[in-house]
Amino acid sequence: MADTCDILISGGGIAGLTAACAFASAGFDVICVDPTAPVTERDAEGADLRTTAFLQPAQLLLQRCGLWTKLADHAAALQIMRIVDAGGELPEPRVIKDFNASDLSENPFGWNLPNWLLRRELLARLAELPNVDFRPGVATTSLFTRTAQARIGLSDDTRVTATLVVAADGRTSPMREAAGISVSTTRYGQKALAFAVTHTVPHDNVSTEVHRTGGPFTMVPLPDHNGSPSSAIVWMDRGPKALDLMALPTEEFEAAMNRRSCGVLGDLKLASRRSIWPIISQCAERLNGERLALMAEAAHVVPPIGAQGLNMSLGDLACLLDLAEARREGLGDAQMLEAYNKARHSEIKLRVKGIDLLNRTSMLEARPLRDMRAAALNAFYSIGPIRKTLMRTGLGSS
Repeated sequence: MADTCDILISGGGIAGLTAACAFASAGFDVICVDPTAPVTERDAEGADLRTTAFLQPAQLLLQRCGLWTKLADHAAALQIMRIVDAGGELPEPRVIKDFNASDLSENPFGWNLPNWLLRRELLARLAELPNVDFRPGVATTSLFTRTAQARIGLSDDTRVTATLVVAADGRTSPMREAAGISVSTTRYGQKALAFAVTHTVPHDNVSTEVHRTGGPFTMVPLPDHNGSPSSAIVWMDRGPKALDLMALPTEEFEAAMNRRSCGVLGDLKLASRRSIWPIISQCAERLNGERLALMAEAAHVVPPIGAQGLNMSLGDLACLLDLAEARREGLGDAQMLEAYNKARHSEIKLRVKGIDLLNRTSMLEARPLRDMRAAALNAFYSIGPIRKTLMRTGLGSS
């Protein structure tokens, strides 16, 4: 006999677990499955050493589902987004521009947290919600839909009957594949290294992107580590070079990362292990199927620039949650899911294209093109209304 629920969430990453918290907090009966159990300790094998910057709109959603009180004390505020162009002959800053959140509001742009810690606090919130059944180590294997419900097969040979299926199961989403929804994918030949560092110069709640060639070198504030200022690093570069960097002994790697950081935070010391993953852009042809909604990386994937990835995912979730609460009797029906696709898909396509352009610009190797990039940064920053528009767009507001 199949289990039943209002909403089956396929995927227990940060987006999927947040969705489980949000829908359960709104009173829906939720089952969430993921083939991999979350790793919730920083130094454990398989820990996700990347970080997530929750931008201002995301904070409202996290408050709504009872998560923000668990996260606030662990978060590092992002008051300034600093862009450094180091594309000259030598690896040193030649253009530095600060985008300050105070130009828009009293709040910072966002708040940064380690992904392993997010998983820990998400699980703590799920444990407080009696209407969530989280099943780690279990994957979705099949999807059969009718106009009134969906039947989902699981890897433990059980079945679930749900009114709505939310696919938050990654860029190779089994539920998207089962629904026959295609995706367009762009590969850049890049990889990204993620790790944490300590440094001698305080970050002062400034998130810094250093642009030279191959992709941005991004330093995002973290709370102090062992009494020293700390930041999370995402270092994007051409695939072969990134693999070479990954293989370097610690001392040589630290020398390389200090050259690439251009010294903006002083001397950097590695404070975690390194991880690496490929960089792509991806966009689903639509976000809805019969009884199915795509969100997060099942719907869109972007390079890690401007803290857009998970914040786009939380934009998906906020839209879905609003529609679900407004149409409880019509949960998961064609009208609701068509409204979701209409509300989100066009904006997602524009953001994917915009981030694709930013990434290609950051990869420039020819000196004349790098000079043009520096000139464009100067020009955009110097025009106040354009600067503020860029900041609002980055936050996901108009």
